[in-house]
Amino acid sequence: MQKDKQPEYGPVVFRDRSAGYAFLTRSTATSDRTIEWDDGNTYPVIDVEISSESHPFYTGTARTVDSEGRIAKFQRRFGEEE
Repeated sequence: MQKDKQPEYGPVVFRDRSAGYAFLTRSTATSDRTIEWDDGNTYPVIDVEISSESHPFYTGTARTVDSEGRIAKFQRRFGEEE
C-alpha cells in the first residue's frame, strides 16, 4: 500500500442533536470541533441530522401515507371498462 494515500482512521463522535444522542466510533471523517467524551478524552465531533435514535423507522413512529392498497388503487384507476 502506498504511503500518504489513505485518509486517517481514528475515533470520532457522531452526535444527533435532535435526539440528544451521541456515540463514539472510528471513522475517516474529520471535524475542527471537538467534544470531551465520558472517558475524559477529547475527540472530533460531527453533528448529524438523523440517527437511529431519531429516525422514524427505528423509533416506531413511521406513518403509512398510502392507506389504500396497491391492488385497490390499480383497479380503481385501470378497472374493467364496459
